[in-house]
Amino acid sequence: MRLDKFVCKSTDLTKNEAIQLINAGELRVNGDVIVNEATQVHENNKITINGERLKPRSFRYILMHKPAGTICSNIDEVYPSLFNYIDVEKASELHIAGRLDADTTGLVLITDDGRWSFNITTPTRQCEKVYRVGLYRPLADDVAFKFENGVKLQGEQKLTMPAVLDVISPKEVLLTITEGKFHQVKRMFTAVGNRVVSLHRENIGKISLDVGVGQWRYLTADEVQSFLN
Repeated sequence: MRLDKFVCKSTDLTKNEAIQLINAGELRVNGDVIVNEATQVHENNKITINGERLKPRSFRYILMHKPAGTICSNIDEVYPSLFNYIDVEKASELHIAGRLDADTTGLVLITDDGRWSFNITTPTRQCEKVYRVGLYRPLADDVAFKFENGVKLQGEQKLTMPAVLDVISPKEVLLTITEGKFHQVKRMFTAVGNRVVSLHRENIGKISLDVGVGQWRYLTADEVQSFLN
């Protein structure tokens, strides 16, 4: 991780304070003075301030039930940030592994571990996300076949990766995808002549949503590890 981020994870300093400290030559990495805050370091490096070795806090892994009308951002914008529901220190260090639109509800995973979240969001890891989808009109008979073979989204050159469609009723389905393209679920149904009227994420990988709207909890060690296997 970046040196300034390492310092922030190891102290109570803000990012600006950490950068000032680094630029002033007050910090050593494996005995060498480093003044570039963007220098990449590892937790195994010996990083010291005034001879005292820094040890970063443990990474945090959080499950949350995102309410409608909130955004997956660290700050309020047109809609309030979902971080208003999470009472943790240094929330600005956290990020969301797979964002949801403002009107979409359901499961989000939040962390300050970039390598861990990469395993969730990169398509090559084939991490399944399950969405409950409400549709404007009844589902056509050939949609499951089209999704299984990939559809072309507007503005995209490649077909979507294979997706699984389970029909609950003519206007409600479960859709399982392994990608996370911009507005992907909505665009997939637009591509087959339908429209999404409600969208709720129920599962990511082996983790299911098990808390009430606006509530959150820390993941268990087994849940964290399930994305590393």
